[in-house]
Amino acid sequence: MRFLQIVLLLLASCNLARAEDRPDIVLADFEGDDYGVWRSEGEAFGTAPARGTLPNQMAVSGFLGQGLVNSFRGGDATQGTLTSPPFAVERRYINLLVGGGHHPTETSVDLVVDGRVVESATGPAAGGGNEHLDWQSWDVQDLAGKQAVIRIVDRNTGGWGHVLVDQIVQSDRRLAAEPASRDMPVTAHYLNLPVRTGAPPRHVRFTVDGRTVREFDIELADAITSTTKSVAAPLKMQPKIPPGAISLWGPTDVSVFRGKTLRIEVDALPKGSQALELATIDDEPRVLAPIYHEKQRPQFHFTAPRGWLNDPNGLVYSAGEWHLFYQHNPYGWNWGNMHWGHAVSDDLVSWRELPIALSPRRYGDWCFSGSAVIDHDNTSGFKKGDGDLLVLAYTSTGRGECIAFSNDAGRTWTEFDGNPVVKHQGRDPRLVWHAPTKRWVMAIYDETDSKRWIAFYTSSDLKIWEFASRIEGFFECPDLFEIASDDDETVARWVLYGADGKYVLGQFDGRVFTPDTEKQQLWHGNFYAAQTFSDAPDNRRVQIGWGQGITFPGMPFNQQMTVPVELTLRSTSAGPRLFAWPVDELESLRSTLHAFGDVRVSPDENPLEDITGELFDIEAEIDLGDVHECGFTVRGVPVTYNVERHELSCGAHKAPLLPADNVIRVRLLADRGSIEIFGNSGEMALSSAAAPAAENRTLAFFTRGGRARLRSVTVYELRSAW
Repeated sequence: MRFLQIVLLLLASCNLARAEDRPDIVLADFEGDDYGVWRSEGEAFGTAPARGTLPNQMAVSGFLGQGLVNSFRGGDATQGTLTSPPFAVERRYINLLVGGGHHPTETSVDLVVDGRVVESATGPAAGGGNEHLDWQSWDVQDLAGKQAVIRIVDRNTGGWGHVLVDQIVQSDRRLAAEPASRDMPVTAHYLNLPVRTGAPPRHVRFTVDGRTVREFDIELADAITSTTKSVAAPLKMQPKIPPGAISLWGPTDVSVFRGKTLRIEVDALPKGSQALELATIDDEPRVLAPIYHEKQRPQFHFTAPRGWLNDPNGLVYSAGEWHLFYQHNPYGWNWGNMHWGHAVSDDLVSWRELPIALSPRRYGDWCFSGSAVIDHDNTSGFKKGDGDLLVLAYTSTGRGECIAFSNDAGRTWTEFDGNPVVKHQGRDPRLVWHAPTKRWVMAIYDETDSKRWIAFYTSSDLKIWEFASRIEGFFECPDLFEIASDDDETVARWVLYGADGKYVLGQFDGRVFTPDTEKQQLWHGNFYAAQTFSDAPDNRRVQIGWGQGITFPGMPFNQQMTVPVELTLRSTSAGPRLFAWPVDELESLRSTLHAFGDVRVSPDENPLEDITGELFDIEAEIDLGDVHECGFTVRGVPVTYNVERHELSCGAHKAPLLPADNVIRVRLLADRGSIEIFGNSGEMALSSAAAPAAENRTLAFFTRGGRARLRSVTVYELRSAW
């Protein structure tokens, strides 16, 4: 008997060795100029593989080579199927790279045998996420020798209604990662997870007492080694972290679970991953370098301490504090997992980060953009205590437009039990109190019949809302406010702003907005989704925008806000227009002054050659003389005015600027990640991601094709706001 067991073991070992030695069978790598013998039907897949990311799609990653199946062709609205020819099942596993929307049976890859779906795979994204493909594996050993067909399906026309597929391979090796978990007693405030930007996103759940309490996607730093310790190893025995293995730490507040055991569950981790071993529970968020002292950290633009940042949300002034909420991914450098971050300032210059204000109720129900106001008269009935009652509205991607309120200066928020208060196809509610009608107004982006609108709803109590009207031609993140003219304070206009920085002036009766101008453009460049502060003192109209596309590779944070500006309404030869000018509070950062007056400059001269520095605030009045072009070179970045085209440019962006009597006036703010330019007292504003070179600290004024006259120029070196 013993001899027979040994023989069977030897035979099994030989079979295993032979299986491991068998080469993989590639069923499809989608590298060709067309689909070859695969059959495409419908519009979603087209006639040939995609070459990566398609128009209007988030960046696609994780595929191999140059080609892949991508049914986002034409957007999420298209449908279709892509079917392989029959093949024989000859290996234990079929491995395939899959991404896209999580719609089982609707955006899926199906293995069909005898007309029946026996295996299926779908992407992870639902209501938010990323376009990364990851390995999935089907164990098909019981189908050996059978004929099968692979059918890729896109039957979904809604959000994430597409599928991504690549590299379908028969193999005796399983490539899909395996589920993993770790139990951690909650003994301190923060659970810190290791993140490596660009790693495959992993789906993570926190459970306590068997109940899911957090769920999100995160690019976990695997720090894979050939030997891996137990995930239950005490912290003092944790593995050494290879250099560069971690890009940032993703902290999450778990103090509410103190004294309990928290289980971290990951849907899939590759063999040898140390991601869960590296997780720690600490009294403070872990950092790789001191926050706000990183080498690329902007010094007077707001950035999140870590992670992704986009739209400013809920801007409101209350009890001496300017509240800045913002779209935030606390778990990674890229967009995703939308929360509301929160910071406050008493001077619009130095900001203090507070705990996250809004977190998703469940995975896929993300906290998208919105606004905040003070309910001075307690129309909602939410008020408790003597402080300001703050009320916000935001888009819950899984429910609709929702209301929350705070009676403790915005430190904690309570959701209204009657949420959602508005359900429609749209997002980004902007709350406004309309004094003449004594009603609240919600201006909100709306989509109907393939058209883009701003819709207006009204309410007496912030709870029950009724539809009032729509205006066509605006996309995302509306702002709505009334502003008095600088020329005559008794004359006021209403302003309706879109995310792209375009606005119209008009009249608003609390229900209907009536434009009396064409669309105008104030801001240009890396600028999006701006919002103004509600309840600002002295009737100030202070605006902050997202510096869209201003990135910080290699840093633990990504994206920044533009500097706060004060908007004014002024008369011009073309009619009333909005002007933007940096808030006076920024002048508190000015230090060393370099001033010049009445300097004539030829093409081979630079009157600023003796000035060096890192952060600058420059103001100049320039008589253009007979030059073709002139401008400043700020730490290697040209800011150029073209006289013939009446156009100012910086980096990839241009903006119109008309001279008056052959004179232009400009102000430049140069930080580590961007340059902002304000022309002619603020009639034009431009934000540019053309970042100054770290090693270049020079400053120059140049002319081309003639001489210009610097009537005056002041250069302030700036201190850090941090």
